[in-house]
Amino acid sequence: MENKPEYIEDLRIIKKVMEESSRFLSLSGLSGVFAGLIALAGAVLAVFAFLDGNFILSDGMLSGKSPQELNMIKVGLTLLAVFVLALSIALSIWFSWRNAVKKSQRMWTPVSRKLLTNLLVPLVTGGLIITIFLLHNEWHYILSSMLIFYGLSLVSATKFTYNDIFYLGLIEIFSGLAATALPAFGIIFWSFGFGLLHIVYGLLLYRKYER
Repeated sequence: MENKPEYIEDLRIIKKVMEESSRFLSLSGLSGVFAGLIALAGAVLAVFAFLDGNFILSDGMLSGKSPQELNMIKVGLTLLAVFVLALSIALSIWFSWRNAVKKSQRMWTPVSRKLLTNLLVPLVTGGLIITIFLLHNEWHYILSSMLIFYGLSLVSATKFTYNDIFYLGLIEIFSGLAATALPAFGIIFWSFGFGLLHIVYGLLLYRKYER
């Protein structure tokens, strides 16, 4: 019986090693916080730079625009979305790398490759669908599609990282469905899903796993 504490410690170490070999645990909560802040800043910029300060997307708000103006708005919003996405990804990689170094873990492993694959399949599919919407000038479901496919990618990748990501994915999907049902409030739901949710979940993950 006197060796029981040692057995418990050995089991804890074995469990930790098995978990690290099957899950990517360097994902940083701070990357979620900064991604959320960038998304909120992008949403505000899009509203005031391209949508005349309107957070509610009414059916006729772009009806008075010429084809040239509509194309400029489309290109501007697309470039802004790409910039927000690229900056968020770059910060996510940097914070995760810093977290991996802190934990003496490797970033690029078979597990992280599986995680990336499960993330990319729904994201690339959603990106293609959104591109089709853009080409056909179907604006109403672009924001909701972003939320839904992003949520699906998180749910798909959960088995290779923290379980908490599963619930974030579900909320993103429900936010996207709500934006589909109420497209006039698409920017508000988008800001909630990509902005506020990321900040909240990022802080929770940081407090739970990195402090």
